[in-house]
Amino acid sequence: MPLVFAAICPHPPLLIPEIGRENLALIEKTVKGLKELEENLYHANPETVIVITPHSELLADAFTINHAPTLTSKFEQFGDLSTKLEFNNNLGLAYQIRERAEAVLPVVLTTDHELDHGAGVPLFYLSQNLKKLKVIPIGYSFLPRNKHLEFGGQIRKIIDQSNERIAVVASGDLSHRLTEDAPAGYSPRGQEFDRLLIDLLKKKDHQAIAKIKQELLAEAGECGYRSILILLGILGELNYQPQILSYEGPFGVGYLVANFVL
Repeated sequence: MPLVFAAICPHPPLLIPEIGRENLALIEKTVKGLKELEENLYHANPETVIVITPHSELLADAFTINHAPTLTSKFEQFGDLSTKLEFNNNLGLAYQIRERAEAVLPVVLTTDHELDHGAGVPLFYLSQNLKKLKVIPIGYSFLPRNKHLEFGGQIRKIIDQSNERIAVVASGDLSHRLTEDAPAGYSPRGQEFDRLLIDLLKKKDHQAIAKIKQELLAEAGECGYRSILILLGILGELNYQPQILSYEGPFGVGYLVANFVL
């Protein structure tokens, strides 16, 4: 069955109401974009969502697939003791992805029952009306960029062979250096990176995105680029239509919400 949904989501813990509180008003565009994305996901009616997160166990020379049978998302480290999400993993599909990909790429199975906030924040919004949604968390690596596109291509082959309805979400924030008080300090190239990436996403220019200069990536201080590369590998040559639902950076970090209409 073909892919039924694909998106890019930011993951600041401030998006969780118990954490963000009054600050939610300052990222209203992002909240609105995520709610629109949730409606799209609900209508796509997936059984499983693959979440590509920058904050899972990160290996320099291998991709990771979290194979824990049950997954819990909590935000206690950010001061929220009440918000909790629970999901089942799709172990069969996760293992198929690993078997397919490891024939050509290094892939490691991990077992972590607690989801990182890179997965947990998007899922807080996207799973609101899909209580039986299964989740497969995937982590990128520091392997070459073309390997990320190739890994996405291998995931796509498993999706195409599956009898399930499958969604993919690339979690990641863009530049962390947009303002003087940004977490990673200010760089004028932060805004340059964000504008360039969004423009290339609109143009569906996968190769140009994969060739963004390393110097610009370093100056931007991003965390979502490699998640997006895997997503683009999954999308491949599909006839999709990119929709930028929102973009803003009031706290010095670029938050992009994008939908890829399939």
